[in-house]
Amino acid sequence: MRSIKILAASAVASLCFFVATPPQSLAQVTVGIGVAPECPYGYYATPPYTCAPYGYYGPEWFSSGVFIGAGPWFHGPEHFSGSVDYNYHPDHGYHGAYPARGEKPREGWNGHAENFHGTAHHDGHGHDVK
Repeated sequence: MRSIKILAASAVASLCFFVATPPQSLAQVTVGIGVAPECPYGYYATPPYTCAPYGYYGPEWFSSGVFIGAGPWFHGPEHFSGSVDYNYHPDHGYHGAYPARGEKPREGWNGHAENFHGTAHHDGHGHDVK
């Protein structure tokens, strides 16, 4: 009889242990950014990554007329930095036209902004560089 009581107590203790243990989570979080937006003159380096207007980025951000990237999609040299003109940024008061994603650059665009005057210097990830 004593062995049955010990066996029953062990079974109850085991049952309590398994019930009290939370289920194991095997979740894996993956964040996919996707492809860079197709914008004729580049895109802002911060979400929602809207297309930046002509004149926001300086010519050093383009290679043969193609934007080399900013933010998560940056694909330029490791220690790259380039000029931007904050006058064309919505957080600094710009309310003009923005090109649409997939829109083609204006005719004659070759990646060199004529008479560009930057107001800040950024690295490829959108951080200010002194």
